[in-house]
Amino acid sequence: MFKKLAITALVATISVGSLFGADKINGAGATFPAPLYYEWAFNYKKDTQNLINYQSIGSGGGIKQITSRVVDFGASDEALSPKKLEEAKLLQFPVAIGSIVVAFNVAGIADEKLKLKNSVVADIFAGKITSWNDAAIAADNKGINLPNQKIIVVHRADGSGTTFNFTYYLSKVSKNWSDNFGASKSVDWAVGIGAKGNEGVTSIIKQTPFSIGYIETEYKEKNNLSAAILQTASGKWVVANEANFKAAAKYATWTKEDSFFEVLALEKGDTSYPLVAATFILLPKEKLDTNKKTVAFYEYAFSKGDATAKKLGYIALPEDVKKMVREYWAANIK
Repeated sequence: MFKKLAITALVATISVGSLFGADKINGAGATFPAPLYYEWAFNYKKDTQNLINYQSIGSGGGIKQITSRVVDFGASDEALSPKKLEEAKLLQFPVAIGSIVVAFNVAGIADEKLKLKNSVVADIFAGKITSWNDAAIAADNKGINLPNQKIIVVHRADGSGTTFNFTYYLSKVSKNWSDNFGASKSVDWAVGIGAKGNEGVTSIIKQTPFSIGYIETEYKEKNNLSAAILQTASGKWVVANEANFKAAAKYATWTKEDSFFEVLALEKGDTSYPLVAATFILLPKEKLDTNKKTVAFYEYAFSKGDATAKKLGYIALPEDVKKMVREYWAANIK
């Protein structure tokens, strides 16, 4: 309720704040970090009177809008390669780390009780495993009453960085997935119901018995959904919690030279959660004045927003990564 009021208040004050000369920056993109950006923006407005208008439209939409210069900044959970950044004349930097869970709605199976091997997750989303009591699921879940019911797969219908990170993970754990679907913001799904945004997928899972889908952890927590236990890259069972997200994040090897281009899924380590992902901001190289205003907002978030990130289930960037990002800003936004 607080976040809804915060967002409403933020939107309602845009026109009023503009009368007093407050900065206003428009951004659009990933739904994955939207809860975090909304609360950061609310606090920023309260402390500085400056306004951040962020539209949660998916990473694909954010990339399109910043490439065509419709907004001041874009947001994507898929890091763009140095080649793509150069072609679009964009800058890129990470601002936070989040995680993706495989959420499900099966009565009688509680959160963090159902074990799904990485290969089994891939086969479910590829339409090869279609029943909740399939032998491949039952083998790792002795003592759990698995219903003889069809699995209802739910996936994103829009271009999505969450989808990119999830399908990247599936491509790494399943040759069948890699050969037939690949890793992308949009894939040709074999089965399932499509929905827009993390919000849409969450809503369908919550309302649909025997469903399963992939969503950002904060959406799972806010809606009291259940999530599966997954496997690390080394095959250890691991739950979705802060300690295991941080265990994965510490293996990130970002550099300023390639604009922080890296995918974090399936990092090494026996406690590294396999579906950890960074979220990135994209800026047009030529718009120095608005870039400085956008950077001022993210400097505020870096300096004062770590507690908010933790509260909402995200991982703040380590201080050494923040230092690299600040050096990147200094070199590219003069």
